[in-house]
Amino acid sequence: MAGSGAEERMYSRQLYVLGSGARRLAGAAVLVSGLRGTGAQVAAALVLAGTGRVVLHDRGTACTADRAHQFLLGENDIGQNRAEASQRALADLNPRVVVAAYTGELLEDFLTSFQVVVLTESPLEEQLRVGDFCHAQGICFIVADAKGLAGQLFCDFGKHFIVDDPAEGDPLCATVQHISQGNPGVVTCMGTEDSHGHLFCDGDLVTFSGVEGMVELNGQEPVPVRVLDAFRLEIKDTSSFSPYRRGGLVSQVRLPQVHSYEPLCQSLAEPKIRVASPEELPRSRSLHTAFQALHAFRREQGRLPRPRVPVSPLSASAWPLRSPATLPGLPSPLCPQADAERVLELARSLGVQQGPLDEDVVRAFASVSAGDLCPVAAVVGALAAQEALKAITGKFLPLDQWLYFDALECLGLEGAAQLAEEDCAPRGSRYDGQIAVFGAAFQEQLGCQKYLVVGAGAVGCELLKNFAMMGLAAGPGGDLTVTDMDTVALSNLHRQLLYRSADISRPKSVVAAEAVRRMNPDVRVTAHQNQVGPVTEPFYGDNFFRRLDGVASALDTLEARAYLESRCLRCLTPLLDSGTEGARGNVLAMVPPLTKPLGPAGTPGNGTFPVCTLRYFPRTIQHTLQWARDEFEGLFQLPAEHVSQFMEDPAFLEQLPAAKALEVLQQVQGSLQERPRDWQDCVRWARRHWQSCYHDAITQLLHTFPPEHETSPGVPFWAGDRTCPYPLTFNPDNDTHLEYILAAAHLFAQAHKVPPCRDRAAAQTILRSMVLPPFVPQEGLHIPLTEEQEEARMPADHGGLAELLQDLVQQRQELVGGEEVRVPLMEPIYFEKDNDIHVDFITAASNLRAENYGIPPANWLTSKRIAGRIVPAIITTTAAVAGLACLEVYKLVWGCQDLSCYRNSNFCLSDCLLLRIQPLPPPTYRYGGREWNCWDRLEMQAVGTDGQEATVQEVLDWLQRTHGWTVTMLLCGHTVLYDREEDEETRAQQQAQRLSENLEDTGELRQRELELLYVCEGEEAETEDTRPPLLCSLP
Repeated sequence: MAGSGAEERMYSRQLYVLGSGARRLAGAAVLVSGLRGTGAQVAAALVLAGTGRVVLHDRGTACTADRAHQFLLGENDIGQNRAEASQRALADLNPRVVVAAYTGELLEDFLTSFQVVVLTESPLEEQLRVGDFCHAQGICFIVADAKGLAGQLFCDFGKHFIVDDPAEGDPLCATVQHISQGNPGVVTCMGTEDSHGHLFCDGDLVTFSGVEGMVELNGQEPVPVRVLDAFRLEIKDTSSFSPYRRGGLVSQVRLPQVHSYEPLCQSLAEPKIRVASPEELPRSRSLHTAFQALHAFRREQGRLPRPRVPVSPLSASAWPLRSPATLPGLPSPLCPQADAERVLELARSLGVQQGPLDEDVVRAFASVSAGDLCPVAAVVGALAAQEALKAITGKFLPLDQWLYFDALECLGLEGAAQLAEEDCAPRGSRYDGQIAVFGAAFQEQLGCQKYLVVGAGAVGCELLKNFAMMGLAAGPGGDLTVTDMDTVALSNLHRQLLYRSADISRPKSVVAAEAVRRMNPDVRVTAHQNQVGPVTEPFYGDNFFRRLDGVASALDTLEARAYLESRCLRCLTPLLDSGTEGARGNVLAMVPPLTKPLGPAGTPGNGTFPVCTLRYFPRTIQHTLQWARDEFEGLFQLPAEHVSQFMEDPAFLEQLPAAKALEVLQQVQGSLQERPRDWQDCVRWARRHWQSCYHDAITQLLHTFPPEHETSPGVPFWAGDRTCPYPLTFNPDNDTHLEYILAAAHLFAQAHKVPPCRDRAAAQTILRSMVLPPFVPQEGLHIPLTEEQEEARMPADHGGLAELLQDLVQQRQELVGGEEVRVPLMEPIYFEKDNDIHVDFITAASNLRAENYGIPPANWLTSKRIAGRIVPAIITTTAAVAGLACLEVYKLVWGCQDLSCYRNSNFCLSDCLLLRIQPLPPPTYRYGGREWNCWDRLEMQAVGTDGQEATVQEVLDWLQRTHGWTVTMLLCGHTVLYDREEDEETRAQQQAQRLSENLEDTGELRQRELELLYVCEGEEAETEDTRPPLLCSLP
């Protein structure tokens, strides 16, 4: 069972990302200095993650313009200290975290109490002073800064920082199939999935366990491996070891690493900059110099460069601005045009640039550096927060040591280059920071947008928060719709920003919409609780999608994502798809008609394994956990469903194959015979079932196939992917044995509507009094060894089926007639990953099965993740992915039709890697003598010459007249509207019919627009799926 109760359940998804180091968070203290947009994002992430004490520092007062990027501030906070106002909001975000505000100077005595210090919005002089002190004291030091469309991140974790676990996920493991005796020895192994090789790399350290024969390897110190191929590893000398017999597990060992970092003062001059590719390094070096020049400009002028984009147009492919036309004489230092040039002059004068200075990047950066954008703050703040979590937990490699991020490609948008000083001047609005970059007219366009957000989970919350800050749908005609079928759960609270404990069990979309209105009362937001899928097409039809300016997807299943893409593709609606897994995230932009469709994201593992593997030959903990899931369903769900169906109407069995009907009837018979009277009966049932699974079944298997059994002379049966098991002996004092009994008895009682109990002492008393008869193995029992044998092992016994059915029908009559019987007799229990009792049973059942086969057990949290198919999640990843998605929203609002301005993003926070690339254009194909792509379609106003709905013949004539195509077949869905191969009379009838005449009864006619499929004369067979769709709008 989980050891930390509600807290462990709340943080479970985060624990899967951060590992055991996450438990250090509760004892950590972090200072966040600067509570504008970036600082607010850092602080919120740390509070949601459960950091023990977070101290907020800011000596400034909140202003109206802060509310476009600082999501913790309300209208009543204007004029108050930012740290104190933010403290109230953050304290409410996670009551388990101590959140304090501090408004004094950052003195050394004050700094010593912190494990991590994060500076945002700090002048360079303060960064240097605090950075030197933190380096000397061993305090992890982070600088995070966002200016306009660019961000900067710096980390100094001292001279001796220990990384306990540098990589994502669990350590690798593989099952051993053979080990040679030699120098070096060669290990043949298989990964945790069937037919998959191992994932080890050269130099990985591994240990061995459970090896039979070559026992000298078990428990030895870690040894390095050299990869030979996908299934073979080379290890040390094994020539003197005993011959390998069978079994064993090879497991990766991750040893702690020691890393050293330079202080800020030294790293400024000799920066180590993290980039995704060498081509990005010159740009990052120029931004490194540009940020220093900006500090110098601020010291000189007492302000940031005034917001104004230079006059000269941009080259979208190069992103940044080109040099402006030469001005006569020296520009006045008060002239806004000159501010960017002055920053460039300062950058040149610094003399710290490694390599050539990209002057266009510096100008572009400086020209919008006075802007404040919520998406940029979200990205930089999320990256900084993840580095702070690394500092506390020792999980993942910290940034070494600089990272630069920019979205200056936004300045390549048509119209952005023509903005004048007055367009970007402050207006006393909450959006002044955004207006400084994109202008006031653009802000009005943002307010008029109509957007759909599908999913209000972790990513959905961050998207909605950003939309509220940006003012999306906050003006006349604006409309923001959010839909989600789910309700708020405890495990959501550590990463879903908009929810609080009081919201548990409330609809997510409703709560999220309320939070958006609090952040920005002007946003016109509507909450739905619908799934977007085929069932809701009458509601979310073509007209609904076509009126949208964009769709933001925050879905967690590939099926739902693919459906949403198909709807946007059909309706020419832009789609931004965001996804996360652990520390990784991605954003994909689908922009008609510029980009290719998103396409399949890969085939997810469905968690299925061969039945024989699960039933007789498990090799990994994944196998035993799936077996336990099947046990749960077979014990507590299916029997109750079948009993209820049988009690309601025994005739339902007539619809099943004979073999399946017999299996169901036997299950019903067993359930009725085993009906418990009280909880004590449930404990006894659980004990008998324990014996059947973990002793008797294994004893029978070993009786049929003894340990020394050979498939042929000299070829052992128990070898390769078959591990020889051994039966367990029940012990009521064994914790795992008792946990199984308690969980199984509880669930059995619940299924039979008997009051459950969790009294361990009482259960042990019952168990000690039980004496079970000795098990006698059956002779000649056939055990299937392949899937084919498994499928063929149950021939239908029609005589037995009829006899059993007759007996049960009679028993049913007796039960229905009894006054004491409550109908339904049983309550089916469906596995729920956030139900502790369910996970208790799965964990114990799986670990007992693993013990049978010598497989290392899994703890409660790991069992929950694997059995519940939980995707690891953390607030930093969701914040970063939403920020990157919202940068693409800016481009969509501009109506940008330049592919080079858009970006697909992929990042990995564990390695601090961020890759943003231009999307691919749509693929083209030829049809009917011309080139098309997936966005092309034929559109016809299906109005006949009589003003009524067009006939089939009029559609055929339109295609002939417009495109010169002779149609041989016309279909709508599966309904044939016209087929030239039919006889003349049938063709005449088809041609004369109105388009919708044959569709009302087939269910095809749902809307007033039909998508028709056609086949033309002379068409090649391979063009079946490569023709533009024909959309007919009915009157």
